[in-house]
Amino acid sequence: MEEQFILRVPPSVAERIERLLNENASSSLDGSLDVSFSEDGRSGTFMIGDERFPASLLDLPCIVESYKTYDDNVLIKTADVGQMIMVRDEGDAAVEGVEYKHGLTPPMRDARRRRFRREPDLNPEVVQRVEKDLLNIMSGGTVESLHVETVVPEAGGQRKKNAPVAAPKPDEVHVKSAGGEPERSDSDDSLEPES
Repeated sequence: MEEQFILRVPPSVAERIERLLNENASSSLDGSLDVSFSEDGRSGTFMIGDERFPASLLDLPCIVESYKTYDDNVLIKTADVGQMIMVRDEGDAAVEGVEYKHGLTPPMRDARRRRFRREPDLNPEVVQRVEKDLLNIMSGGTVESLHVETVVPEAGGQRKKNAPVAAPKPDEVHVKSAGGEPERSDSDDSLEPES
């Protein structure tokens, strides 16, 4: 896999970069390109020739795959691109946060809000209680905070709710079939020869 990034620049800078790439580098006035970042790794400076432009490293809302081809028939995946270097003019405002809220194409405008589900607001105490209950169930125990509510239908189609009752905690559970023998699985039958 190759290392790739997306460089988004203002139109005036794009023309200069295109001119620099198409012409001989020694004959061009914009002889050099350089990107340097500050210690935080998210903000920096883009230089073309003697001009400096502010730049930001932003996370894209989704991964973009890049491909290349040698024969216009077979595509070969070369990288997963998840970040973009956005260069802006001196007077433009910086993007807030570390994630760019739009994708690269017009259909992905405001992609984070329109296309992806919101993260649920979870209470950490509830999450810890559920984790503890799951561990108890997996180790053969029961849920400690389980409340069972029975609903008994009355005459006339109305339902009557009984008071919630805590579930009893069984000591051991033995599963037996109607014949009094322990219940067997289908895989047990395959081990014994048929008579």
